[in-house]
Amino acid sequence: MSDCTGTLHPQARKGLLLFNAGEYFEAHEALEDAWNAEQGTAKDLYRGILQTAVVYLHITRRNYNGAIKVYERSKKWLAEIPDTCKGIDLGELRKNAEIVMKEIIKLGEDNIAEFDTTHLKPVTWEEGKRIYICDRCGHEMHERNCKVTCPNCGNRFDCSDLNLYFD
Repeated sequence: MSDCTGTLHPQARKGLLLFNAGEYFEAHEALEDAWNAEQGTAKDLYRGILQTAVVYLHITRRNYNGAIKVYERSKKWLAEIPDTCKGIDLGELRKNAEIVMKEIIKLGEDNIAEFDTTHLKPVTWEEGKRIYICDRCGHEMHERNCKVTCPNCGNRFDCSDLNLYFD
């Protein structure tokens, strides 16, 4: 059974990057892949974050009832998980989502269009290693012995190329 230690699933990393770019539908899709691949706490973690992405998607589409409904569901998945899980600052995400929903409720269904989207804060997380995404196919690349290789398409760089492509 998974717990809050260890690394993020590659699709979860992708989902978090999409979430932080405001691409909530795409974040949901990537996080769903991670959720389906996991068990235990990690499964609930990814499911809760993807539900939060759906909440934010509903808000950006001015769907008041959808945002309220999915927010209540998302709280259930994240409630029992520690404030930091797999390097994700879940405490901050829960706090930010609560602030967003208080503002949505205050505005009400008729005024949701007035919501200030700057309240939709990114998810923060820490990991010890740098992540490279293949510019050809979009898969996560693996770094080993000064070589960064895409396991999907074979795209490859060595450490002397990294400053050109990834900085």
